[in-house]
Amino acid sequence: MTENTSARPHPLDHLVLPTASLDVARARLTLLGFTVAPTGIHPFGTENCCVFLTDGTYLEPLVVADRQAVAKAIANRNVFVARDRTYREENGDEGFSAVALGTESAAADYARYMEAGLSAGDALSFSRAFTDATGKSDTASFKLAFAATGKATDAFLFACERINAPNVDRTALQVHANGATGIVEVVAVTGEPFEQGRLISIAAGIEAQGGTVYELPNAVVTILDPAAYSARFGIPAGAPSELRFAGIVFSIRHADAVAKLLAANSVEHHTRGGDIIVPPAPGQGAAFIFREIA
Repeated sequence: MTENTSARPHPLDHLVLPTASLDVARARLTLLGFTVAPTGIHPFGTENCCVFLTDGTYLEPLVVADRQAVAKAIANRNVFVARDRTYREENGDEGFSAVALGTESAAADYARYMEAGLSAGDALSFSRAFTDATGKSDTASFKLAFAATGKATDAFLFACERINAPNVDRTALQVHANGATGIVEVVAVTGEPFEQGRLISIAAGIEAQGGTVYELPNAVVTILDPAAYSARFGIPAGAPSELRFAGIVFSIRHADAVAKLLAANSVEHHTRGGDIIVPPAPGQGAAFIFREIA
């Protein structure tokens, strides 16, 4: 690959998990041993209940709360909610739609995506209130730049610049009963793993390692074909031709403790190669893989 990607590789920031109900997502994530943050409200009709990890990454379960506000935002060229609507129309309300990458300049990323023919639309700036576990609130502000192929692909990526970090304490929100400390791998599935990697390469500013493995500064993105995905995780992957995000690998401290927690909470799971694998379920739009890392 000879295309210019970026002067600096982008780290994983967070993952977007569409869901039909934040109540269902909150209950499911709690069963899995996660601490879930208070509800966050976007100014364009969506809401979230995030799971924050000590490595600085987080999960963003996302629900459509105000359809009228979403429709207005889409009419105003808001790519975030437009892509969320498309994802839900094609895949239903439960899933794993997007990977957000940290950046120091969303404007520079927007220019790169335009140059590469991978821009998904206008950049987006917005602010929302953030509340910590004690109820203290402050304002978080972001600027996003979006990357996607021209096809009706399931997946998209976006660069996320944190314009204003809220002055709140996330410490209590980062302590999880399952001992999860971070996200070490994101797994995508496609029938054409070598052909579909250009989107990730350009979006993250990195070249592929070994053909279908993309090493971010703080995590790895791996693209597998359906057969390889099923063989690795013991979960059917369907037969997507376009890129689809499918699995999240979390670092944990003690695999035995996680297995006991899942069993006590009657959560379906199995082990393979030392990983504890939880298939997708309502409120959990991706396969969750727990991996003990010393």
